[in-house]
Amino acid sequence: MQKAIPCVLMRGGTSRGPYFRAEWLPQDVAKRDQVLLAAMGSPHELQIDGLGGANTLTSKVAIVSPSTRPGCDVDYLFAQVSVDRALVDTRPNCGNMLSGVAPFAIDQGMVAASDGETRVRIYNVNTNSTIDAVVQTPGGKTEYEGDARIDGVPGTGAPIRLNFLDAWGSVTGKVFPTGNTQDVIDGVPVTCIDAAMPLMIVRASLLGVKGDETAVELDADKAMLERLEALRLEAGRRMGLGDVTDSVIPKPVLVSASADADTVVSRYFTPHKCHRSHAVTGAIGVATAFVTPGTVAFELGAPRAAGMHRIAVAHPSGRIEVDVELRGTAPSIEVCGAGLIRTARKIMEGQLYIPARFF
Repeated sequence: MQKAIPCVLMRGGTSRGPYFRAEWLPQDVAKRDQVLLAAMGSPHELQIDGLGGANTLTSKVAIVSPSTRPGCDVDYLFAQVSVDRALVDTRPNCGNMLSGVAPFAIDQGMVAASDGETRVRIYNVNTNSTIDAVVQTPGGKTEYEGDARIDGVPGTGAPIRLNFLDAWGSVTGKVFPTGNTQDVIDGVPVTCIDAAMPLMIVRASLLGVKGDETAVELDADKAMLERLEALRLEAGRRMGLGDVTDSVIPKPVLVSASADADTVVSRYFTPHKCHRSHAVTGAIGVATAFVTPGTVAFELGAPRAAGMHRIAVAHPSGRIEVDVELRGTAPSIEVCGAGLIRTARKIMEGQLYIPARFF
């Protein structure tokens, strides 16, 4: 026997996965996770029996519900479903899947659309942070078609503006969870930062790579990957996250210099494979480190005054531009806001069939 549940398959930014209303899934967490594994076809390297695309970027789930929190419209819980293990991780956020949350909520009638643009305030359950999403809604209907282009996605779409309001220290309680802008792990200087996503940032040259390699080239460098994972495990412990062996956070990032003082080259890992483009939350974390004095990434750029600055994070498929707002005076400059443009597309809406035993 199989049980049918409603499902909307969407691309959000450079990721893809099913979007569910929370009420469509079991309320018991263990049962919910079993349903999500079955939905994606995990664990299996090809995810042949589900919706997953045999890649971490296409094995993601968004769960959305009306919010009871003051000032918020919807709650968004992100789930990273492992491809080849029976593991569902709800500790991180995903800014790319976040891109589809506001359109999904409007289409589902959770948020009333205005004529022109609709602002949706989203509470991210994973990181206890708040994001404003501005969606194009001409005539009170969600518009997916448009001229906005993001690297890593073919074609164009309607722009979705994401403004991260309070993402700094949202997971660990501090922007720099270890109390330092730099730590030394096994002789390697790293920056442990919690800005939209807990990250461990390291200079690429210190791990024997240039930092501008393709994702395929970096995935083939097994010695470097093993060293990076060893650093990540210790960074997770120092950040107060405990044993992160079975968690995808903190995400490890390699950074290197660009010829442009407003651009930082980044290679973001998910955490055991290099992202083919870049995570949105990761881009905000990297941009935050790039403009914050004392970090390993700041050394690649230049000092900046208070105000708004556009930082480009270069990745294997192009770049993500992040607008960061700085306050304070040197050396106490800090980021107080960040925003960027994404696109999304509704691919399919219908019934998803799950073996009844999982319910």
